[in-house]
Formats: sequence, C-alpha cells, structure tokens
Amino acid sequence: MTITLPAETVVAAPKAPEAPVDWSYPLRRLLETLLVPFCALLLAAGAFAIFLLALGSSPIEFASLIWRGAFGSWFSFQNTLQRAAPLMLTALCVALPAQLGLVVIGGEGAVVLGGLAAAVVGASLSSLYPPLVILGMAIAGAGFGALWIGLTGWLRAYRGINETIASLLLAYVAIAVFNHLVEGPLRDPASLNKPSTLPIGEANMLGSIPGTDIHPGLIFGIIICLGFWIMIQRTSFGFAWRVTGGNLRAALLQGLPANRLIVIACALGGACAGLAGMIEVAAVHGSANASLAAGYGYAGILIAFLARQSPLGIIPMAILLGGISAAGGLIQRRLGLPDATVLVLQGFIFVSILASETIYGRFRWFQPRGVA
Repeated sequence: MTITLPAETVVAAPKAPEAPVDWSYPLRRLLETLLVPFCALLLAAGAFAIFLLALGSSPIEFASLIWRGAFGSWFSFQNTLQRAAPLMLTALCVALPAQLGLVVIGGEGAVVLGGLAAAVVGASLSSLYPPLVILGMAIAGAGFGALWIGLTGWLRAYRGINETIASLLLAYVAIAVFNHLVEGPLRDPASLNKPSTLPIGEANMLGSIPGTDIHPGLIFGIIICLGFWIMIQRTSFGFAWRVTGGNLRAALLQGLPANRLIVIACALGGACAGLAGMIEVAAVHGSANASLAAGYGYAGILIAFLARQSPLGIIPMAILLGGISAAGGLIQRRLGLPDATVLVLQGFIFVSILASETIYGRFRWFQPRGVA
C-alpha cells in the first residue's frame, strides 16, 4: 500500500512595509533655496541701514532712490538691463567651475584680455563685412578668455595649485598686461586724455535691440545662461561635471576624466568672461580702454554666489545687481554720498550670502522625513 504524504506548505515571508514617499521634500528644498538667500539679503539690508544712519543718511530714502534708479522708469530699467548683460557672463565664469567644486575668482582678467583681443581684431579687420568682423571679435574675445582661465584650471588639475589664488594672481597679471599694451604699443595716437586702442569703426559696433536702447549683449547673456543650465541639468556631460564636483575620488574611481573636465569647465567660464569684454567693446566703448576694468569680473563673483552657482538663477541676480549699480549716480546726486556707496552695499550682501551657506541643511524641517 502506498502512503501519500501531504505536500509541504510554503509560507511566504511577510513583506516589509514600504517607506512612505515624502512628496513634499522637493517643495521644502526649493523653499529652503529661496528662503535662505532672502533672509541673507534682509540681514545685509539691516546692516547697511545702520551704516547709512551712522553717516546721517536715511535708509528709506536710499531704498527709494535705488528703486527709482534701477526700475522706476523705462529709461532706468533699460540702463539696468544693459549693465546686467556683462554681469551674466562674468558670473558664469565663477558658476561653471563651481560645478566641479572649484572657486575661480579671476574673471576680471579674462574680461580685459578678451576685450583687448576683440578690439585689436576689430580694428585690424574693420574694412571687411561687419558681421564677419563681429564674429572675428567674438572668437578672439572668447578665445583669449578661455585661454586665461583655462590656464587656472590646468594649474589646478595638473600641478595641484589652488585655483582661487591662481585665478586672482592671474587677474592682476592680466590687468597689468592690459594697461601696458593700451598705454604703450597698442595705443591710438589720437587718444590723448584717455589711452585706448584704435577704434573698431562705427559700422562694426553692435546696434540696439529694436525699440530699445539695450544692446544685444543682454540676449546673448540670457541664451548662454539657459544653454549652460540645460547642459548641466539634462546632459551626460553635465552629469559628469556634477559627479566630479560632488566627490572627486568617486569620479576617478568611475573612470571619469576629472582633470580634463576641470580644464574644460574653467576654459568655458573664461570664454564667457572674455565674451563679456568683447561685448563691452563692440556695444559700448568702440575700443579697448581703462573703462573695461569696471569690476564686472568681481561683481560676477557675488552674482554667482547669490544664484548658488545656478546658470538659471544668474539671470535675475544679474538684473538685481545691475540695478543697484545703475542707481549709483542718482544716489550720489541726491544724497551726496560717493558713488562707491553701492560697492559697500554689495560688500554687505556678499558677506551675508557667504555666512548663509553655513545654514543649509541645519534645519530638520527642510530635510527628508523618515519613517515614523
């Protein structure tokens, strides 16, 4: 007789409860990104108000004049946008290397050398078809800027030299070379009171956007910022940048060409700053002179930190700083304060923004919520 044993019953192990998805985290993270710099700006405004009161001036009147000089009329708003155009590009000179964890602050050198190269090319080719002259100026300006800041990246990647110190010292060298050439071998004999290079010619100047007094540099700046934002956020090349910036050791273990990426990022940032110098020559000055060293490269540092190194955030921050700069003349006339007062305000903002970087991630409410 055959005895059939009952089949062994297999009892499935109970599934572990899935952790609830924290759908509100992206919103809270965005809120933190907006709230922290806003509070830093309020802190800077409060400190600057105390500074004004010590000088015997009214902070309320100062704020009113800032608004009127920056955004109060169509004329002032156009002036703001015109000043914002080079600031967008010089801020990219800081923001792009920052994606790889680098702090490059020598954009001023790329601006003056890019403007000088563009002016020399424009004067040499002034008899050619104007669009070709402008294209040649843009290539020369961006190329010299890329070479100068790219040198900083090469020193950092292959010689281990700190990029912050290298870029700052190279900026001083660039300004000294610029002054020597403009006041010496490349000086236009007709420029008596203000040394400058030969003019590029009226036909080779960038005109204005139809219906406005704003030069096309604003459009170039916005398009380039948007292009780099898409590249960083939506391409594999940008992903490699962010991985390298997040953890250099992990990037090397994954086989990413970290040194090459560092040089490329610095060169692209320098190209943007050099293009800013070219736009100033082709749209504003008509030649290279001391007005090119207007501090756009240094203001770009503040803008990049205000935007938290985001090419997209650079656009509104450049307009904000451009407006503050545009209101300097009005403040000088109405309050009797020196034009450099706006630089003091920018200094307060810069210190506050740097201090606010230590706050990110400190508050539990903005962090991902675990399982209860």
